[in-house]
Amino acid sequence: MSAEKCLAKGSAAPGPVPKGYIRVYSMRFCPFAQRARLVLKAKGIKHEIINVHLADKPEWYLKKNPFGIVPTLETPAGEVIYESPITCEYLDEVYPEKQLLPSSPFAKAQQRMMLEYFSKMIGYFYRILSGRKNGQDVSGLEAELKEKLSKLNEDLVNKKTKFFGGDSITMIDYMMWPWFERLEVFELQHCLDGTPELKMWTERMLEDPAVKATIHSIDAHKAFFKSYVEGKPDYDYGL
Repeated sequence: MSAEKCLAKGSAAPGPVPKGYIRVYSMRFCPFAQRARLVLKAKGIKHEIINVHLADKPEWYLKKNPFGIVPTLETPAGEVIYESPITCEYLDEVYPEKQLLPSSPFAKAQQRMMLEYFSKMIGYFYRILSGRKNGQDVSGLEAELKEKLSKLNEDLVNKKTKFFGGDSITMIDYMMWPWFERLEVFELQHCLDGTPELKMWTERMLEDPAVKATIHSIDAHKAFFKSYVEGKPDYDYGL
């Protein structure tokens, strides 16, 4: 069973994962969950999606993942894996077709180091949003974010490649993409001013079939985000 509408407290637990499939517990607008969905699509893995109400989590979901976060993977054997980078590495290892992580240990380490760098950047998006909501001056935070984005631009310039792992999309591109998809929603697209290579990267990413399959329109993102900021997140917006 795939469940587009999110399951909340009091809902019946889904049955076993069908043989030959993997299940991803997700939320349609969550950037972390989108990472796993991008990898599933890119690798052509048979999967089903169960969306979870993150503000009113089902009791059965907390038994599978005590942190109550998404994404979470579940296999037909009942094995459960969570945390977005771990789920994505698991998928790449268990389904070796169309490998997204490089085979070289050093190149793999480089991607993980870049992911660490980017992970520290994610907080800026939410701190800026929170600051704006509270009427604070966020110009300093925006300047810091611009500096960090310029280093990503510099990385592409130095590598002379279309993507961060070469001339085709690899894992690190999918790990970073969800936040770039939301730049306009966060009203931070101006932070890409002065980063031409990074802008070209975003344009190339928009042409990718997995990105096209998981993307939401700016209007849908904005509507969900508005409901989230107002404290009544509409996880089923548009359904």
